[in-house]
Amino acid sequence: MDNLLANDWLVIAAVVLVAAIVAFLVFRPRQKVRLSSDTPLRPHMTAAAKPGPAREGRGLAAEAAAAASDVTGQIINARVHAELPGASGPPDDLERLKGVGPKLAQLLNARGFTRYAQIARLSADEVERLDTDLGAFRGRLARDRIVEQASYLARGDEDGFQHRFGKL
Repeated sequence: MDNLLANDWLVIAAVVLVAAIVAFLVFRPRQKVRLSSDTPLRPHMTAAAKPGPAREGRGLAAEAAAAASDVTGQIINARVHAELPGASGPPDDLERLKGVGPKLAQLLNARGFTRYAQIARLSADEVERLDTDLGAFRGRLARDRIVEQASYLARGDEDGFQHRFGKL
């Protein structure tokens, strides 16, 4: 027995250590989360919780209707994206976003994006779809993280923006 301990003490210590780690992972206390109806809504949760008209582009029929309204809007010179979520209020200065100059801001405005909140709400698929229409600026939205920048400015977090992306 003494010979076994003297020769294989490293192996025995490793087995005890592995057993302790496995026991901790199996028997550790777990956090119990209970959601209730009186849980306060945070600002990013209230936009999704608001009842109202469906967002543009939900489902095949809505995508087709949105595409038709885009084409029709160009023909009759109407602002078809005025009803996009976040489009109300005065337009934001999109050139404050890093990587957005006057030309890209003009392209975004022409596609109905005038507010930081509109850009901040874009999904990855919507960013990819918009990106294909930007011509020479293709890839700029992802490379310069414009959606992330817009989310900071949409909620008025200029300190967080400056910490993450540099001076405005």
